[in-house]
Amino acid sequence: MPGGPRAILDRRGLVRLLIGLAALPASALAAPPAKPPSRSKAPTGPKPASARPKPPPPAPLPRQAITRILPFRTAPFPYRGPGEDGRSPFFNVAQGRRRGRTTASGEVLWEDTTYADAGVLLHVPASFDPRKPVRLVVFFHGHGSSIDRVVSDMEIVRQVTQADINAVLIAPQFARLAADSSAGKFWQPGALARFLEEAAVRLTDAASVNAADRPVVAAALRAAPVILVAFSGGYKPAAFVLDRGGATGRIVGVLLLDALYDEEDRYARWFTAARRRGFLVSLYTDSTAPRQAILIDRLRQRGVGIGTALPATVQAGTAAFVPCGSIMRHGRFVLDGPPHDPMRVVLTATRPPPPPPKPPVATKPAAVRPPATTSKARPPAKRPAATKPRSR
Repeated sequence: MPGGPRAILDRRGLVRLLIGLAALPASALAAPPAKPPSRSKAPTGPKPASARPKPPPPAPLPRQAITRILPFRTAPFPYRGPGEDGRSPFFNVAQGRRRGRTTASGEVLWEDTTYADAGVLLHVPASFDPRKPVRLVVFFHGHGSSIDRVVSDMEIVRQVTQADINAVLIAPQFARLAADSSAGKFWQPGALARFLEEAAVRLTDAASVNAADRPVVAAALRAAPVILVAFSGGYKPAAFVLDRGGATGRIVGVLLLDALYDEEDRYARWFTAARRRGFLVSLYTDSTAPRQAILIDRLRQRGVGIGTALPATVQAGTAAFVPCGSIMRHGRFVLDGPPHDPMRVVLTATRPPPPPPKPPVATKPAAVRPPATTSKARPPAKRPAATKPRSR
């Protein structure tokens, strides 16, 4: 037989295998079901804006204290216009090409030595922060002075810095080293507004840390209220800028340091109109006492209440006239007062008072349960003892 016995067995095994497969159900022959895909967590997207923590406010940019004297186009001098009366020329003496003017005392003051300095002192403290309320302190010096001498002898830079009111200092040069209160350009209408605008530009250049800081600094300086400080002969240019300087609405305070020899009506008009937003403080010696009395009388006629002591807090509506003793104090009054450091003391008093502490939140007292009354347990009633029946 072809193939031999092994082949016969193979054919028989194959037939049996086919018969067995035919007998199986179709489900047994189907491919195993595919495993369902594993459920993985959906990727988490960004949290909603409300759930994100707010970033901390930007830290103030580091600054350095800046003190400079720069020439200003809008400074009081040089000046070529008319005198105080608005008609006669300011310079009324000529000597060759030199021009000068004769003062009330008969002294001739020359333009090239007395009225040619356009310097303005600018000071920005290291603590200056344009993101907080800013103030401008504008200082007008007196007779026989200069800006560099004001810085060294009167220490106004230190006083403004130590007052810690986030203020910058601006001090223009008037007549240099001369007994003269001429206001120069500050006699002209709108002069203070133009001067403050140039100061804002110069201070922005000096105080900005970077390009992003410039618009913040510029906006803060242009909106800053002004505190005007005048010493001695600085009273006259101060009176004119209050009257016609074009920035009256920005001036929120006037500090006179033994500085009133005339112009009482201009000061009285300003404060009467500005007392709801501004203050007037005058510290004076016997040197200006008669004129102080005239101004006090003018203000009282307008219904202004007058204080005769320096209040702890100087605020809108404050009108204080404080006598400070002998005329011998006048020369060093800006530094020695009294009080010592008068600029620092008064500027510090203009800080707004701290807000009152918040009252504690009222909480309902916890309900106190009355103590449980313990009733004394009654002893159980005694049962009568069983009596044995008597035997008869």
